[in-house]
Amino acid sequence: MAKTYNIGVEATMEVIGGKWKPIILCHLRKGVLRTGELRRAIPKITQKMLTQQLRELEAANIVCRTVYQQVPPKVEYSLTDYGESLEDILHQLCVWGEENVDRRQAQGEAVKLLQWDDVAASSQQ
Repeated sequence: MAKTYNIGVEATMEVIGGKWKPIILCHLRKGVLRTGELRRAIPKITQKMLTQQLRELEAANIVCRTVYQQVPPKVEYSLTDYGESLEDILHQLCVWGEENVDRRQAQGEAVKLLQWDDVAASSQQ
């Protein structure tokens, strides 16, 4: 039986939806990252959930997993060409989120946004 979607976004969300996948993808659009780097960049995700989400993205051909045969093992993740086709969508999600934080701050809400450089710097400590 054929899978039926009622609207295109349904098909998109089936692949990249959820709490963690868009966040993982936004980090990977900056370049190749190892598991530990992703884990430090997304401090609230558990190792188990990160692994699960990466496997699902890999199965959907959105993320490429490269394993280097060395000791200790080295594994890197990057976007596939197909995954890179999400660049515009991911960029717009990031911009909207930044503008939303700015709006909320202007309304007096105590909220802050760590910029990519802040996240990268904290992951190297």
